[in-house]
Amino acid sequence: MTIAPEEDRLTAQISFAIEIDKLKRIIRRNHLIDGSRRENSAEHSWYVGMLAMVLGEHAPPGTDLQRVVAMLLVHDLVEIDAGDAFVYDPVEVAAQPEAERAAAERIFGLLPEEQAAWVRELWDEFEARSTPEAKFAKALDRFAPILANHHTEGGTWPLFKVKASQVREKVRMIEEGSPSLGAYALELVELSVARGHLSE
Repeated sequence: MTIAPEEDRLTAQISFAIEIDKLKRIIRRNHLIDGSRRENSAEHSWYVGMLAMVLGEHAPPGTDLQRVVAMLLVHDLVEIDAGDAFVYDPVEVAAQPEAERAAAERIFGLLPEEQAAWVRELWDEFEARSTPEAKFAKALDRFAPILANHHTEGGTWPLFKVKASQVREKVRMIEEGSPSLGAYALELVELSVARGHLSE
């Protein structure tokens, strides 16, 4: 029996849908804001996508927020293969780009060709931070852990001996995508230092 092209297409899309469900099992270092447990990467992707919708007015004027949300839904799918690199671990961070590129080839390649190209374009744009949309998406990706750590008495910061200077370095990326969110994140950092939840 010959399989019709539309059936091949649906089969590919379903294969991708099954594959990306694995993102739910990738456990990140950060905790939920209530401190009850660590979040997984799928929860993180959903959360920052929601932040794009809620905090969209803090994006540069003219930013395509639908593209930002799409980018954020896609940005961590590579962690299915590459895992989540802790942003304050230089060894993990150095090894991540190569692992993520290989993951992008495999995972996005499960889709029909034009969809694979579109998803890969979103992911490449996010990684390169080459547009206002990508810069705002990256800002939200960096903002969410700072917000969570501030509301969990430092969360991962004291656990992994993260210094305030390291967090301030990440705030620069937030400022690049949204000056107002960057200023707010910096306030959270300084409050966390004042409360003894983040050391200088």
